Amino acid sequence: MDKTKEVILLEDLRPQGYQMFDRRRGLDVAHITLILKELGRLHASSRLLQAKTPDQDLSVTHDFLVPDIVADESMGYRDVFDRQLDQSIELLERFGGYERSIAWVKSLKLEFVKLMKKHLGRSKYNGVCHGDCWNNNVLFRYNDDGEPVEVMLLDLQINRLSSPVTDLIYLMYTSLNGEVRIPNLNTFLDTYYDTFNTVMETAGMDMIFTRSELLKEFWSMNGLGAIYAMIVVPFMLLEPEDTPDFNKAENMEEILLEVKEKTLEAIDKNPLMKQKFLSVFDEMMDLGLIP
Repeated sequence: MDKTKEVILLEDLRPQGYQMFDRRRGLDVAHITLILKELGRLHASSRLLQAKTPDQDLSVTHDFLVPDIVADESMGYRDVFDRQLDQSIELLERFGGYERSIAWVKSLKLEFVKLMKKHLGRSKYNGVCHGDCWNNNVLFRYNDDGEPVEVMLLDLQINRLSSPVTDLIYLMYTSLNGEVRIPNLNTFLDTYYDTFNTVMETAGMDMIFTRSELLKEFWSMNGLGAIYAMIVVPFMLLEPEDTPDFNKAENMEEILLEVKEKTLEAIDKNPLMKQKFLSVFDEMMDLGLIP
């Protein structure tokens, strides 16, 4: 080992019974509830940490809080997301009947970076966000009846200071099917809020937002849900054998081209893809977020 290099040792959670949920199925109520509670504890704990140094920003004292890779143009991800938006347009055209959504995505391309900077930047409700909390970045432990009883959040490489709502939207619109998300959304937000509030009360601190303020923050950023879905869902619904190896590909362009080809092939044989992808646009149109 080189003494000038940093090393991170990670515990193998598999012997304890932790395992990944099949990303193609979409999380059910029991699984998402565990994640929302864990996010509530994470976000609240970061507020307690900030309270220890109220005059010093956490990003100064904790350099693991990286700039957001989506909102930061210098990270070189603009072309990647442009390609994903183009693929979404092609998918919507192929499904048919989504002219309003197609027009919205085209207009979104012109304001994409501006929109992402607005929503993913600092907020009056700042907390340490996971940044990439979706199905494949969590592991569950189950009881003898097969019920999920504990969750572990993994892959904390892109923690950032932002509104906690950004984690909630990312999770709900990448890892839930519409039939689970839509009828249970208020209950999910209540679960998150109650857990966050419990941590703050236990520490003797005031809650940073009311229940209604959380709802307002969520709905003000809800358009992010469609953006996240367009970026992530095509990757996560591919069959395991069709999923590209991100470590071996020479460049991101190769990966995106491969994903596009596999996604278009999967449309006819994978009903989950159409359902999961289109449910987000149906929801956004019903809410009036897509004019």
